[in-house]
Formats: sequence, C-alpha cells, structure tokens
Amino acid sequence: MTARATLSGTSGHLGPPIQIAYAVPDVHAAAARWAAGFGAGPFFVREHIELVDVVHRGRPARFDHSAAYGQWGTMMIELVQDHGTTTSVVRDMYAHDETGAHHVAFAVQDIGAALKWLQGLGHGLAMSARTTGGTEFCFVDTVAECGHMLELYERSERLLGFYEMVAAASRDWDGSDAVRPL
Repeated sequence: MTARATLSGTSGHLGPPIQIAYAVPDVHAAAARWAAGFGAGPFFVREHIELVDVVHRGRPARFDHSAAYGQWGTMMIELVQDHGTTTSVVRDMYAHDETGAHHVAFAVQDIGAALKWLQGLGHGLAMSARTTGGTEFCFVDTVAECGHMLELYERSERLLGFYEMVAAASRDWDGSDAVRPL
C-alpha cells in the first residue's frame, strides 16, 4: 500500500482537519481581502506570537510570526505572516512576498503517536514548538505528497475553546469590524 493510499484514510490517526492555513505577506491586508472577497471572518489577529522550544529541521530556531484566524463556513482559516529573515517552516515553501496554501491542521489525541505514524509513511518533521501557554504543536512536511504541510496540535480544552470562540464570532456576523486584534 502506498503512502498516498494510507493518507486517504486518516480518521484513526488524525481525525478530520480543523483548519486550512495560507502564508501571506501581510496578515491585516490578507484578512481584509478574505473578508471582503470570500465573506470569511471576522479575523482575529495575534501579532508576533511567542513560542518556546522551537526546533526547525532538527536545529534550535526562532519563528517570529503573526496570524489572523477567521471562520469560512465550517472551517477555520489561518493567515500566517512570517516576520523572520532566515529559514523557517514558512520560508521552506514561500518567500516573504509570496502567498499560498501552507498547511492543514489537526487536533489529535496523541501528538507523538500521530507524528510517529506520519514519519512511518516517510514524512519528516519540519518544526516543533510550544506556545507560552503550553500548547504543543508541530509541522510535518507532506509538501511532496499534498502540496502543503500538516500541522498537529495536541487536543485540549483551551485549543477547542479558541476554535469555538472564532466560530461563534462568525455566526450572524454582518461583515463589519472584519479584522480585530486578539
């Protein structure tokens, strides 16, 4: 069985995707365009997100980025702006002025088991880190097979609460105040 065939039945290892993310040069401008053009939103922007224990391609790293989170139907959209000038999980795919699909995210029960399963399929770990609040996550390099990375989060009440906050803001949203600080 090929990795492609195995990845098509991910429900036991990853569950359903919870987010699609795009690399963008400017999160504020991109969020305004997504709201106006696609009706996604409202977008909540977090600037220069602090991370700890960042490891990129096996080496200690820094990942200075901002993100905008909004709802598009039943799916969360994340827009990611990399502020750094060195290699990173975003720069692996896009230059600072390019835009494109970056990752699909999953909230998994056991991040170690999900990562081991994906590595067993031949996909390498691109980056691992933790938020200052303690949420562990990683990016798995599935670009050759999927055209984007996979992001894995350890499922938690805090994470699911954030997703619900973004989704709730989109219900009955009238399109005003499309880009909001977080």
